[in-house]
Amino acid sequence: MSLAQEAAQVFTATNIRFLFQGLGLTIFIAFISIVLSTIFGTFLAVMRNGKNPFFKLIASVYIEVVRNVPNLLWIFVIFLIFQVKSVPAGIISFTVFTTAALAEIIRGGLNGVPEGQTEAGKSQGFTDRQILTSIVLPQAIRKMLPAIISQFVTVIKDTSFLYSVIALQELFGNSQILMGQYFQAGQVFMLYGFVAAIYFVINFVISQFARRLQKSWANSLE
Repeated sequence: MSLAQEAAQVFTATNIRFLFQGLGLTIFIAFISIVLSTIFGTFLAVMRNGKNPFFKLIASVYIEVVRNVPNLLWIFVIFLIFQVKSVPAGIISFTVFTTAALAEIIRGGLNGVPEGQTEAGKSQGFTDRQILTSIVLPQAIRKMLPAIISQFVTVIKDTSFLYSVIALQELFGNSQILMGQYFQAGQVFMLYGFVAAIYFVINFVISQFARRLQKSWANSLE
């Protein structure tokens, strides 16, 4: 069988549509997870930076425990122990894990705002909450948003774990299902190569956007 014939068998309209259906689920899970993780991560970052020792302890324990346990284990825990359905289990497990990572990114952004900004807010009679929401957070967003966007890349790549753990048919999972139809080395190579190219293009575009955003904001401050 020629290479052209193998390609014609692999790259059918049905197969491509099936792969992009999986891609849609991949992006959906990654997007929802990163949005929720940013919200929860912000709360944890504020708690860990705060003065209340109880809240600070809770945030610290959560961040350190979750960050130092593989995400695969959280997927198992959510899906098998709590018996959550596949898609919600994927979203919850990635939110649990990514929240801890983003909390540290956000905390770094908050700590990167000069202390003088807080003192200036206090001198104007602002409350701690007003200082955080009106002065610190707007400046911190510029520092941490590119890193948050970059974290989106990690989440997209790591969704490939979901098929092997909970049989969720995202992009990589659908490629595995299609792989059962082909036995020629060339067909396997082309299918995996196509899936790898999809991951690369999406993640490269996101990474470039994060770099351009960071560079643009850096230039605006000069």
